[in-house]
Amino acid sequence: MANHTVKVESGRAGEDGKPSVGPVYRNSLAKNGFPPLDPDMTTSWDVFRVAAEKYPNNRMLGWREIKNGKAGPYLWKTYKEVYEEVLQVGSALCHLGAKPGSRIGIYGANCPQWIVVMEACNGYSLICVPLYDTLGSGAIDYILKHADIDFVFVQDKKMKEILSSSCESARLIKSIVSFSSTTGEQNDAAADIGIKLYSWNETLRMGKEYPSEPLPPQPHNICTIMYTSGTSGNPKGVVLTHESHATYVKGADLFLNEFEDKMTTDDVYLSFLPLAHILDRMIEEYFFHNGASVGYYQGDIHALRDDLMELKPTLFAGVPRVFERVHEGVLKALSELRPLRRMIFNALYKHKLRWMRLGYSHKTASPFADMLAFRKVKARLGGRVRLIISGGAPLNPEIEEFLRVTSCAYLTQGYGLTETCGLSTVGFPDDMSLVGTVGVASTYSEVRLEEAPELGYDPLGTPSRGEICVRGKTLFSEYYKNPELTKEVMVDGWFHTGDIGEMRPDGVLKIIDRKKNIFKLSQGEYVAVEYLEKIYKISPIVEDIWVYGDSFRSMLVAVVTPHEDSAKRWAEQNGHKESFCDLCKLEVLNKFILQELKTVAENNKLRGFEYIKGILVDPLPFDIERDLVTPTMKKKRAQMLKFYQSEIDKLYHNILAEGRA
Repeated sequence: MANHTVKVESGRAGEDGKPSVGPVYRNSLAKNGFPPLDPDMTTSWDVFRVAAEKYPNNRMLGWREIKNGKAGPYLWKTYKEVYEEVLQVGSALCHLGAKPGSRIGIYGANCPQWIVVMEACNGYSLICVPLYDTLGSGAIDYILKHADIDFVFVQDKKMKEILSSSCESARLIKSIVSFSSTTGEQNDAAADIGIKLYSWNETLRMGKEYPSEPLPPQPHNICTIMYTSGTSGNPKGVVLTHESHATYVKGADLFLNEFEDKMTTDDVYLSFLPLAHILDRMIEEYFFHNGASVGYYQGDIHALRDDLMELKPTLFAGVPRVFERVHEGVLKALSELRPLRRMIFNALYKHKLRWMRLGYSHKTASPFADMLAFRKVKARLGGRVRLIISGGAPLNPEIEEFLRVTSCAYLTQGYGLTETCGLSTVGFPDDMSLVGTVGVASTYSEVRLEEAPELGYDPLGTPSRGEICVRGKTLFSEYYKNPELTKEVMVDGWFHTGDIGEMRPDGVLKIIDRKKNIFKLSQGEYVAVEYLEKIYKISPIVEDIWVYGDSFRSMLVAVVTPHEDSAKRWAEQNGHKESFCDLCKLEVLNKFILQELKTVAENNKLRGFEYIKGILVDPLPFDIERDLVTPTMKKKRAQMLKFYQSEIDKLYHNILAEGRA
């Protein structure tokens, strides 16, 4: 395995009330210090401006028009056309009274208008404040007021929420601009609360009529306030500077230039992860820097396969659930093959995996296997994907290995937060020793572990475990209007992530759990609940699981969302013909799932108190609509407890009554 890191500081034992800390690791690209930025690329505006000058006629932003309910082919705007629109929107905002430092909200799904507004903010020293497309009106109302937003650009289907009576903070806005046209009803509703509403074309015309030269920002100026959806309480406003954005893009450039397959202007990215999240935004800024193309999905996640086939992207980024579905789809297709063909696929898989583990790249390990079997897996992602990125949560190692072998593409996963302006660790695409990890420190980051004594994690122990801390050039500057929380997480220049990690001696990081998702049972044993959920999800019958326990009880229980196809197969084998919802009410299915969880616990050598003693079966997935998860699909545990409380109490009562404790 190549040496990807350098150790720049040794670990040290805690003293004078300070915790022990592990060694500090840096990417080998920064072994002699962080590389300097290019003089002409020190802000997010520079990233786009320079690209528009270098690649004026390249395709930049693509979208599909919906006619008669059907999506047409991708239409494109060039870098030059987008640049002109950016100047028009920026000029219109200046005419409407926006000044450097004014907050501009963007509320809607990914689309070209989103990027035009973002770049207008960059070019005129305005602060971009994304509003989650998936957040409810309560959070939108909170952010509008908390961020002191002056103007908001809104997707047409979201206009109703902004103008509703429940969104009281909308009255503080000076103007609203629609991504498209406006209706008489919308104009009247806006007038009722004293706001002027403009259509997209009206805004472009205003910019042409009252042109203003860009007002470029300085590196230290605020680029964006990006609100992160907390698992409890109100969203936090993460303040990111222009320098953080430019530094991240430079770091991605240096990292990807190490590999044989270089980024080119012909590369295409399918954008469907929310632009209001840091991962998608930073990937798009990197693509813009390279003069490449970004095509937007049509807005329906269920039609993503159609967008993939139409766009044929070369880079595909997703969260683990997306790749779980790809994996499930391939396994389903395999199960329908004749036994001989299935045997050939499995033999080719083992053959290629063996050569990849010996150090061969995915391209050279077995071109024969790729041609004979794995090109069909590649076709599921459009047929041209060269690089797959997984982020948002750790990817199941089994699925990671499967995709590395069968996708005919490089695959990497990393770890980062909004506060780190994207990935703070990143994996090397063809290094099979990194499967199951989140890689090493990214170009402009340093990473170490800090002791969590109350949980028994010691970064100087074996293995080295503790809270993940990040220091570097892409960190956020503060939580907006929250100095107390900023001070709590930023100590001596180190950002304390709240995540628990395990560090290998070579500086490779693995995520174990969330610091706040560890609790103590009544017998004094600590439970790392996310770790257990990841283990229990290995069972084919489990689509998702929420494990619960508290310090007043000695045992764990769980709410399980069954995998529908697996549940139906079980029903068929056991003579049940009920609907999926009715199946989930059957006591016999409940007992089967509980036995499956016990088997998983035994196979993974879990300790007795980590076994699940009872379950509730819910046919519905944990969803945003019931406020059970965040927009990034992280469990809102306090809300889940509130939602399932009465059933959980009954479950504990029944377990004790039956003597299962």
